[in-house]
Amino acid sequence: MTFSTSDLSRKSGDIIAEALRRPVTLTQRNKPRLVLLNIEDYQRLLKSADPRKAYNVETMPDDVFADFKRGVEAYSGEDGTA
Repeated sequence: MTFSTSDLSRKSGDIIAEALRRPVTLTQRNKPRLVLLNIEDYQRLLKSADPRKAYNVETMPDDVFADFKRGVEAYSGEDGTA
């Protein structure tokens, strides 16, 4: 079901009732902008989300960089194991 963001003030009860049944898309200027969904659907999405993260070398946290560096060293044989 789809509603516009301007419908929020006029039809908030209807929108909430619909979102309890199934996800509701809110549009702004005819473009999808938001999705409202019930808490069970939201929690199911969180549980099924991929926990992996992607970083680039300049912005990765120090602990991730240390792991990355150890992996590169092990792969290249610089840690003395190869």
